[in-house]
Amino acid sequence: MDTKKYEVLEKAADLGSLTRAGEELGLTQSGVSHIIASLEAELGLPLLRRTRTGAHLTDAGEKLMPSVRQILRAEEKLRWTAESIRGAAEGTVCIGTFTSVAVHWLPGMMKEFQLEYPKVEFRLLNGDYADVGGWLAEGTVDMGFVALPAPAGCECVTLAEDPLLAVLPVGHRLAAMERCPVREVAEEPFISLLEASNHDARRALEAAGLKPNVRFTTKDDYAIIAMVGQGLGVSIMPELLLRGRDDGVVTRPLDPPASRTLALAIPAAAHAGPAARRFAEFAADWVAQHGNE
Repeated sequence: MDTKKYEVLEKAADLGSLTRAGEELGLTQSGVSHIIASLEAELGLPLLRRTRTGAHLTDAGEKLMPSVRQILRAEEKLRWTAESIRGAAEGTVCIGTFTSVAVHWLPGMMKEFQLEYPKVEFRLLNGDYADVGGWLAEGTVDMGFVALPAPAGCECVTLAEDPLLAVLPVGHRLAAMERCPVREVAEEPFISLLEASNHDARRALEAAGLKPNVRFTTKDDYAIIAMVGQGLGVSIMPELLLRGRDDGVVTRPLDPPASRTLALAIPAAAHAGPAARRFAEFAADWVAQHGNE
């Protein structure tokens, strides 16, 4: 079954842009436009409306999209069932990851994935952003969870936006605020990750033109939470990392808001096996369904 035209429509609708859809699918903008026009002619219905703000589904497109997605998922299942019968859905998937994903996402992902592909084994390398970037560059891992921008030379699947929060000792004066001004956080004694992995807090502070008053530095995410809990200072950390680990501290949204974009990166030069490719696709679907739980 030739499902390319449905894949193009889904990608354009999800991204709201013909250009971005083309970039992800390896097509030109005009190629995407031609494929969608051909599908519209075939169905006799307008599917996408182009405006200055991007591409949006028409009413007919909205009604047809569930069927389009059903066709794509059915084709995907058919392909992977065939590969499983041939023994392709076997082997080891090596994943580079950091603490928040390793603790809150990967166990659930792997459990559900193995219900369908029980012969696939996993090897996890846990580190910080710099470690994962190095493993991807060296080809040590089949894929790695990253915070965008991703290391050069990688294909990326964007997964989710993860808000950054101010982390404060209980009773701290800033804890009384509904939203925590970044400027005031920067003036407090600040507990930071090592510079190579402190991308999240640094971007939030640099966006506001600020430099933190760093008093303590560590490589351990959870050590920061413990240090804040002891009143040694404040910090800025991702919401995913803080889930279930906020005993003794108070978290507040930042003002202005900031976040990190989580993605799954696959080295472009690597020839990822069927099991690795299938897991990458599965991970994106899993995060869409369970990422906020």
